[in-house]
Amino acid sequence: MVEAYKRDVDRTLLRQNLRRSVTERVENLIALQELAAEARRAGRARGRDG
Repeated sequence: MVEAYKRDVDRTLLRQNLRRSVTERVENLIALQELAAEARRAGRARGRDG
């Protein structure tokens, strides 16, 4: 079962992320969450305009 999923995972990105410090990983996660929140706000604002 695991082998079926492994072919769809970009392991280079996993390795790259694991080279980062814990602080860098948390900072990246926070940035991603901020981007997602901004996208949600933009989607809601567009829904009001359209």
